[in-house]
Amino acid sequence: MKIEQIYTGCLAQGAYYIESEGEAAIVDPLREVKPYIKKAKEDGAKIKYIFETHFHADFVSGHVTLAKETGAAIVYGPTAKPAFDAIIAEDGQEFQLGKVTIKVLHTPGHTMESSTFLLIDENGKDHAIFSGDTLFLGDVGRPDLAQKAAHMTQEELAGTLYESLRNKIMPLADDVIVYPAHGAGSACGKNMMKETVDTLGNQKKMNYALRANMTKEEFVDEVTEGLLPPPQYFPMNVKMNKEGYEDIDVVLNRGTHALSPDAFEVAANETGAIVLDVRHQDDFAKAHVPRSIFIGLNGSFAPWVGALIADVEQPILLVVPEGKEEETVTRLSRVGFDHTLGYLKGGLEAWKAAGKEYDTVPNVDAKEFKKMVDKGVPVFDVRKESEYKAEHVVDAHLTPLDYLNDHLAEFPEKETFYIHCRSGYRSMVAASILKSRGIHNLVDVSGGFEDIKKEGVPVTDYICPSTLK
Repeated sequence: MKIEQIYTGCLAQGAYYIESEGEAAIVDPLREVKPYIKKAKEDGAKIKYIFETHFHADFVSGHVTLAKETGAAIVYGPTAKPAFDAIIAEDGQEFQLGKVTIKVLHTPGHTMESSTFLLIDENGKDHAIFSGDTLFLGDVGRPDLAQKAAHMTQEELAGTLYESLRNKIMPLADDVIVYPAHGAGSACGKNMMKETVDTLGNQKKMNYALRANMTKEEFVDEVTEGLLPPPQYFPMNVKMNKEGYEDIDVVLNRGTHALSPDAFEVAANETGAIVLDVRHQDDFAKAHVPRSIFIGLNGSFAPWVGALIADVEQPILLVVPEGKEEETVTRLSRVGFDHTLGYLKGGLEAWKAAGKEYDTVPNVDAKEFKKMVDKGVPVFDVRKESEYKAEHVVDAHLTPLDYLNDHLAEFPEKETFYIHCRSGYRSMVAASILKSRGIHNLVDVSGGFEDIKKEGVPVTDYICPSTLK
């Protein structure tokens, strides 16, 4: 028996490859399926099953393409109603994979079709669970995403999740290994651990939601407390996972089409496409296509694209580092953005050589920023509210990147203002959005709050705003 976790840090997502006696199964595959096919080929195995723990909201799964290319059966738990051929398993139904058995445990609550897959080894011993978004390490799946589809409140879904955990998961032995669908950084939970594999016994000790003496009322209150609105692209990803989508190769062929500066400009004007620049923030600051949006590949790229662009049908034109064209289109497709029309051949150097206009983002380092703070300049913090509450520059305004469009009226019309985040990535994203909205009187603080604190800029916390540190 072989189990391999295939973890994708950008999405904080875990897919799984299971192989026994020449038969393989994939749990919650990503959109690009060639790596799974390659693994099976190397093992001399045939992919027999594709297990989907639920209809994912934060990424587009590769189940449809993988089934088409391998002939493997897609398996969902009870109540799932996909628009394509799939096995809708009964609670407790078992699937043989070589010498091991995979048993379906229906665990509704995150969504109503959510299921956990229990792996039983060749000796009949419970070995591991692939828990999807039912159980994370340190947390459980948020119960607010499926309210409309389930015709239930988030409190009702949370109560259902409580029963699933108590009746199906917690009775399992402590040495059972937990393989969740997500880790820290995913928007599908709020208190996830940085580890990606653990034992169920340790989770019973460490996970607040698995306290033995916890009442249902306490569970509902704690699981629903502090839930932020989900990203707008989530429902569209659910739709794609449920109904199907274009083959990844078609998306890649269209998206990796090289465009000359003239053709790029024509395409932008005629299609209404967003120009998405994925280079490093320092390169974007030095020169970029006017009104383009920066979301760099070196950060949480796909989730930020989903949160800020929102509409997966939006046409996109790319400005990318040389050699990163296919990677960029692939990572966009993981969250359902399939309508990339091509990329700027030769990048900004070709754009400038063609005599095209370009824009810049003025920036200062933390040392220069401290001088400006002493003069009382307006400061805007685009980090999350929790980061701001922990510590922030004295008198700084909170305008979180996730909700920047809700704060546009707060930025000065003429006076120069300064924006920062933790390290400089999010503030450059914010700068690009503001400039695309016609707000140019801004300066970005390179290095962000980390450098700001080192430079000795006065900061305070939310609880004791009068206390300077």
